[in-house]
Amino acid sequence: MSFFKDFKAFAMRGNVIDMAVGVIIGGAFGKIVTSVVNDIIMPPIGLLVGGVNFTDLKWVMKEATTAADGTEVAAVTLNYGNFLQQTFDFLIIAFSIFLFISLIKKVTEKKNEEEPAPAPAPEPEPSNEEKLLTEIRDLLKNK
Repeated sequence: MSFFKDFKAFAMRGNVIDMAVGVIIGGAFGKIVTSVVNDIIMPPIGLLVGGVNFTDLKWVMKEATTAADGTEVAAVTLNYGNFLQQTFDFLIIAFSIFLFISLIKKVTEKKNEEEPAPAPAPEPEPSNEEKLLTEIRDLLKNK
């Protein structure tokens, strides 16, 4: 039973829950950015380079053939277009996250600037014992 209590304590800690929320939101954000890249950014770029769809770009290393028994053997291709597409996705996601974090940083800096720094606490007045010891020290110095 202790194992389950330990696991529950671990799973319900704030950091684990925050991380889980971040992963879920990150997945959804990744889908949005992928849609922006695939549906908005890449079509004009493909049009500029001659109507090419990047995901269809490939280098055929060996053509498709038909075997002696009539079955078709698939072509061997190097699909570099999909790699380019995923690279564009990554760069746009990384840039978007950079902008988002920069915005959060600016907002928190402005919030910190608006709050005045607390004044340093005044030094506490010495106790009666300390005052008496200071007087005794001064008298001994003067002798």
